[in-house]
Amino acid sequence: MPLTRLLPFMLFLSCSTAIENRNPLNETFPSVLGTNLEGAEVDLPKDIKGKHAILLIGYIQNAQFDIDRWILGFTDSKVSFDIYEIPTIPGMFPRMISGYIDNGMRSGIPKELWEDVITVYGKGAKKITSFTGNERPLNARVIVLDPEGKVIFFHDRGYSIPHLKSLINSLP
Repeated sequence: MPLTRLLPFMLFLSCSTAIENRNPLNETFPSVLGTNLEGAEVDLPKDIKGKHAILLIGYIQNAQFDIDRWILGFTDSKVSFDIYEIPTIPGMFPRMISGYIDNGMRSGIPKELWEDVITVYGKGAKKITSFTGNERPLNARVIVLDPEGKVIFFHDRGYSIPHLKSLINSLP
C-alpha cells in the first residue's frame, strides 16, 4: 500500500485513545520537547518563559480551521502576546514519519510563520494530551501562559466571539 494511503490510517490509529477533557487552569504547562517548522528544537514552556504566550493546540489536522479562526480573532483584536501553534501528534508511527508530516505542514504555512509552529510528537504529545484531554478533537485547546508557564486561561469548546472577548478580558 502506498504511504499516501497508509498515512491517514496510521495517524488515525495513533490518535485513537480518547482522554477525557480537563481544565488545567492554574496548573503549570508540562515540560515537553518539540521542533518548530524551521527545524529548531523547542523546550516548552521553558523556551517561552519570561513573557505571556498563547498556545493553540491541535490534535488532528482538521483542528486547523478552529486555530485559524482564533488567530484571525487575535489579529483583529490586536492581541500583543506571542502566539504559538502546537500540532500534537502522539504515537510511535507518526514520530517515525515526522519529516513527511512536517514537510506537509511547511507546504501550507508561510515560511515567516514556521518559527511559531512547534510540533510535539510521541511522549511529549502524550503529556499534552493528558494535560488537556482530547475529546472533541476538532476544537483547538487555547491556553494562555503567564511568564512562569502557568495556565491563566483555558478554552476547548471552539472559537466564538464571546470566548475571544473572555480571553481578552482575562489578559493582564
